[in-house]
Amino acid sequence: MSRNHIVKSYDEEIKKLNNSIIELGGLVEEQVERAIKAIVERDTNLAYKTIDDDDKIDDLNYEIDNQAVRLLALRQPMAQDLRNIVATFKLSSDLERIGDHATGIARRSIPLSEDKPIQPIHVIPRMGKLTMTMMKNCIDAYIEQNSEKAERVWNADKEVDEMYVSLFRELLTYMMEDAHHISACSHVLFIAKNIERIGDHVTNICETIYYMVEGERMQQQRIRQTKSDRLLTDSITEK
Repeated sequence: MSRNHIVKSYDEEIKKLNNSIIELGGLVEEQVERAIKAIVERDTNLAYKTIDDDDKIDDLNYEIDNQAVRLLALRQPMAQDLRNIVATFKLSSDLERIGDHATGIARRSIPLSEDKPIQPIHVIPRMGKLTMTMMKNCIDAYIEQNSEKAERVWNADKEVDEMYVSLFRELLTYMMEDAHHISACSHVLFIAKNIERIGDHVTNICETIYYMVEGERMQQQRIRQTKSDRLLTDSITEK
């Protein structure tokens, strides 16, 4: 077998792995968009479809891991190729977890759609739209291998965190004013937590992209919540 053929074959395998990550990112974007739409439109059929489609994300995540393991075992990559291939494990894992959170949102939207609408839910579409924009820009940063764009997306998560803490406090007040709102507000709290966690996974992906491109850690550090806010909001973390 000629060296040119080996190099061409290796390049094709790398390209296939990259395309699989992009495909997974697209599936996850659609999953999150449908989950948020199911809430806005109170569409239980769309929510069930979102839940059912999670298997596609899990299957592709498994396939990506296998592709990466094969490349590591048979090609013994070095330098940037090695970083890129190893990074796909983290990228696919974070994307798969985003899919899980989208499924969690869809599950909560079903009982919520059967209850009377509550005023604080108006924040959810805004949080969802911001998070979806972050996801799209994050995938673009991966395609373009653009560390600066990844860094900008990373910084955008601050707004998601602030919206989440603000909504959390609003919902607590709403529940204390009228106990009849507790059930619906609880579902909204869990939905908001899932959206906030999606933002966190997007920042993880941004850090991985930065490392892939630059060969070093992103040095920025940001306190996402005050200690009191973190203690307050962590009490409702959903698996």
